[in-house]
Parts: sequence; structure tokens; C-alpha cells
Amino acid sequence: MRPRLRHRSAAPLLALGLVLGAAGTAAAHVEVGSPTAQALAVDAEVAFSAEGESSTAGITDVKVVLPAGLTPADLTLAKAPAGWTFTPTAEGFTVAGPALAPGTAAEWTVRVLQLPDAASLVFKTLVGYSDGHTDRWIELPQGDTKPQHPAPVLALTPAAPGARALPTDGVTLSASASASASASPPASASGSPSASASGSASAPTVAAGGGADGGGTTAVVLGAVAGVAVLAALVVLVLRRRKSAS
Repeated sequence: MRPRLRHRSAAPLLALGLVLGAAGTAAAHVEVGSPTAQALAVDAEVAFSAEGESSTAGITDVKVVLPAGLTPADLTLAKAPAGWTFTPTAEGFTVAGPALAPGTAAEWTVRVLQLPDAASLVFKTLVGYSDGHTDRWIELPQGDTKPQHPAPVLALTPAAPGARALPTDGVTLSASASASASASPPASASGSPSASASGSASAPTVAAGGGADGGGTTAVVLGAVAGVAVLAALVVLVLRRRKSAS
């Protein structure tokens, strides 16, 4: 009877092992976490880990689609495998470099200027391997059904009291435009002084020109007077000579 009991107990253990094995295979995925997983957190580090599922090929690149509220300009690479680089894309970013050893997880960390004001952030991820195949971790739960290739999700705690969103480029540009618009009247006002300055500058120039013309006229008059004086002196000299001769 004991051998039969052992035989019967082995079947459930085998089945449990198969279930755990299948669960282990399905558990291979991309994870995301942050020590400052809070809405509106500033300068937050977000760490990713993509498990290497292949025993023959290594991970060469990972493409991440950013959730709403984040742009590639908000991120900088803080940590990555040796030789890997960060490249912004239209939808998010790519980290890529030399192929990792088969079965090795790709781990990288990005620094985020500010996390959005949201309850959670979904980072759809595509993991590329050296043999050309790609794992797509982009699925979201549908009701009670758990996806086979779930996208990594970062849950955020509510924002701290008084926390506010930092100005975005658009707001900055709008503020700059408003500032420029509000600065326009002073600019035109300063333009008027410039014009009057030009006028006053040209006025002295004209005045200086008039002075120059007056000076020229005076010189001509003085020259004429001097000429008359010289001529009178000559006349007197001639008359005196005539008197002496007579």
C-alpha cells in the first residue's frame, strides 16, 4: 500500500512543479520601480529591469513608450549597462548597446524632472534580442483577465500637500510671449525716445551745420573788410608818394 501512496502523492507534486514552471516562464517580464513613486515628485529616479528570456541570445535594446504627462525631454539616463546609450524617440526613448549575455537582465535607471499628477504610470516596453526577435510587454489588464505580456506599471502615491507641477516648455514660452507682449508698450515708448533722440541728435547736427555756415559767412565778411583795409592802405600810400614827388 505504501508504494501506491507514494505514487499517488508524486502526481500532485509533479503537477505543482509544472504549474510553478509555467508560472516562472510567464513571470519573466519588465519591472519598474522608484524610491520616490509619488505624484509630482521632482528629480525622481525610475528604475527598470527587463528579464533576459532567451538562453541563446542577449538583450541589445529596449524601447519604452512614455505615459501621458512625460516627454523625452523630461528624462536623463542615470544608469545603464556598460556601453549602452539613451536616445529620445517620438513616443519615448530607447536604451541600447552591446548585447548582454544570454539570460542576463537589462537594468537601467532614468532621472525624471517631475512625475505627473497621476495614480499610476504605464510604460509599454519592447525588448530586442541579438537574434532579432522582440518581446512586446505592452498589454494591459482587461477586467479580471491578466495579460500574458503585461506592460510595466508604476503606482504613485498622492502628491504631497502644496506640490505643484513645474512649468513646461509651452507654459514658459507662453509666459515669455506674454512678457514680450506686456513689454511691447515700453518698447514702443523706448522707441519714441529713440526717435526723439534721433531728432535731437539730428537737430544738433543741423545746428552744428548752421554754426559752420555762420562761421563761413563771418570769415567772408572779415576777409572782405581786410581786403578793403589793405586797398585803403595802398591808396593812402600812393597818395603820399604823389605828394612827396610834387
